[in-house]
Amino acid sequence: MIPSSPSSVDSLPTTEETATPGGAENSSTPCDGNNPTESENPSLVTEDSQSIGQKQHGIWSIFSSTFITIFLAEMGDKTQLSTLLIAAESQSPWIVFAGAAIALIATSLLGVLVGYWLSNRLSPKTMERSAGILLLFISVMLLWDVVLMGA
Repeated sequence: MIPSSPSSVDSLPTTEETATPGGAENSSTPCDGNNPTESENPSLVTEDSQSIGQKQHGIWSIFSSTFITIFLAEMGDKTQLSTLLIAAESQSPWIVFAGAAIALIATSLLGVLVGYWLSNRLSPKTMERSAGILLLFISVMLLWDVVLMGA
């Protein structure tokens, strides 16, 4: 992690602060990047700063994949078309936007909470199989409706 102000650099401890066998501590030098041990040993970067970077990358990855998936799935969806028609009829687009946004947030929250609850009770493999079976069942039912309508 990079310090935000020069005064905080001088107060940072270094890896050179060690106790001698007599119990006295060696003097320390500030971490300014000119210390030969810092430039020779790049592994002095703390594991905490590396894990923070990995967590931030993980958070961004989860957010972006969720956003892109939902955004593309909702394009031309019945929810979007319904919102379009309601906005056209009501002549109050901002009110329709607020209602639709709150409804989508509520349904997303419900999905996230149920998914989190299930993830604590079922293994990922069981969840994948269950979702696959459920989607296969829905597909068969929709196909059955199409076949019956054509007859």
